[in-house]
Amino acid sequence: MNRASCIAAMSVTLLLSVVSLLAQSLPTTPLKVGDPAPDFTLRDQDGRPISLSDFKGKKNVVLAFYVLAFTPG
Repeated sequence: MNRASCIAAMSVTLLLSVVSLLAQSLPTTPLKVGDPAPDFTLRDQDGRPISLSDFKGKKNVVLAFYVLAFTPG
């Protein structure tokens, strides 16, 4: 096996491992329309952790996720 094929095989193996680990952390029952969102924590634009529960009872929250938008990745 040449070097490029070996690197490709290792990359695919790593990718499948990461996908498998992420799949294990997903909820076992999917959410339905109208279900409350589960609490989660992400980092804001300044790197500080912020949780969905921080906004409970304060205002409406709209979440928009963009893959690689506005990021250097």
